[in-house]
Amino acid sequence: MAIENKVLQVEKLFDLLDIEISTFQSKSNLHCLSGCGKCCNNPNIEASPLEFLPWAFHLFLNGQAEVMLEELHQKTDSNCQLYRPLTLLETNNGSCSNYKYRGLICRLFGYASSRDKYGELRLATCKIIKESQHENFLETEEAIRKGLYVPIFTDYYMNLSQIDYQLGTKMLPINKAIIVAIEEVLQYYAYRPFPGGLENIA
Repeated sequence: MAIENKVLQVEKLFDLLDIEISTFQSKSNLHCLSGCGKCCNNPNIEASPLEFLPWAFHLFLNGQAEVMLEELHQKTDSNCQLYRPLTLLETNNGSCSNYKYRGLICRLFGYASSRDKYGELRLATCKIIKESQHENFLETEEAIRKGLYVPIFTDYYMNLSQIDYQLGTKMLPINKAIIVAIEEVLQYYAYRPFPGGLENIA
């Protein structure tokens, strides 16, 4: 399958998830605190290369893929390349520098569920939401038990793997996943014409 088609399919999956999460948020009244970036300020996040393929493709189209690849190779910490802390001292406050192209893990966490050892759905969200919106959180957990629809991690990763099994199931540290995604795009177009028939002048 052509890279362009894979990108379109990943974006279509993300669009569906965005709608489902928006609906879930409106019914649960749960929300991230404005300016909070604590979950992004985590060096142990893992992702699959496929969920960052749209961003890698965007970088390639704009002649920025090689520059970003070099930045990633020179990066000395393990926090996501896309995360921008507010200051050097306030690393838990910040934002995604390219929110449109954030990964699947970034979209799911906080508003999706996983199954516990008994097969029951448990909302996977952060301690800050659980504590600061405790009543809403408990009411939402009860609503989920009674049938409130909530996106499920394994379902979305299964759908992702159906687009490209290898790139969709390989879980890596998040920056390594981004590197693999960029390299995949660059290798694909190394001996192919620039997408859309345009000459790659980057």
